[in-house]
Amino acid sequence: METKLSRPARRFPVWKSLIAIVVLFGAIAVLQIRIDLESRSEARQEQELLVTSGPVLKKLSLGYAPLLADIYWTRAVQYYGSHLTNPDLDVLAPLLNIAVTLDPHLIVAYRFGAVFLSAWKSGTDLAINLVKRGIAANPNEWRLDQDLGFLYYWRVKDYKSAAQAYMAGANMPGAPSLLLRLYAAGMAKKGGSLEMSEMIFAGLYRSTQDKHIKQFALEQLQSLKAQDDEIHLDELIQRYRNLYGRNPGSISDLVAAKMIRGVPLDPEGYPYVLGPDGKSRLDPRSPIQSSKP
Repeated sequence: METKLSRPARRFPVWKSLIAIVVLFGAIAVLQIRIDLESRSEARQEQELLVTSGPVLKKLSLGYAPLLADIYWTRAVQYYGSHLTNPDLDVLAPLLNIAVTLDPHLIVAYRFGAVFLSAWKSGTDLAINLVKRGIAANPNEWRLDQDLGFLYYWRVKDYKSAAQAYMAGANMPGAPSLLLRLYAAGMAKKGGSLEMSEMIFAGLYRSTQDKHIKQFALEQLQSLKAQDDEIHLDELIQRYRNLYGRNPGSISDLVAAKMIRGVPLDPEGYPYVLGPDGKSRLDPRSPIQSSKP
């Protein structure tokens, strides 16, 4: 009985594979030489990568993209280490870009690459974009959201965005949810986003079984409520000032002017008072700690 042989699968010509490999590793060699020469030179020279397109290199890699990504990541580390005082972000950023294009799951390149870039203020946006790219390619890697939150906090002072990044990480499987929620709440409170901070601490209060953490969350909620009350009282004080041309003598004057029905109490039951600066504040006897944003 004759066995029908299947038609041989069409293969990529060997000579084309060899040429591609030669070009690929030739590019790596040239890159290595250029970086090494630069590291020994005192004069800054314009650096150019032989192949700057990650997608092109990926096609040339013939299945070895992750290995090539490791090589480019290693070169980025070497370049950073030899240019701590005078980095050329036009060299460093493409090295990182190529590494993560070749291997979108090379987490170390996103995390430490962002640290490299953000070491100089001019590289902050590049660092943030790199981490965001990592999050898009690795949506369940909570450490990247944590890194993004840190960048927003440390470099940009954008506390609201930092809080959002920490919260995104806190909702991922395997993340230290409690810790990231605390970070998020702290950022939201620091940035004056009372509504977001109240939401985070309320969720923390409801979800935790630890009595110490529950007490901490309750104290923060009370503090935030006091801040909110003080903001509204200060608005009324300004209205009183506009109407009468002077500061009220006490919170009771707002009651007399029929702006409020009675002297409001803080969450611990103590009445708010008027400070010498003409602004509302907590009664000195109140155990609540509040700081207006």
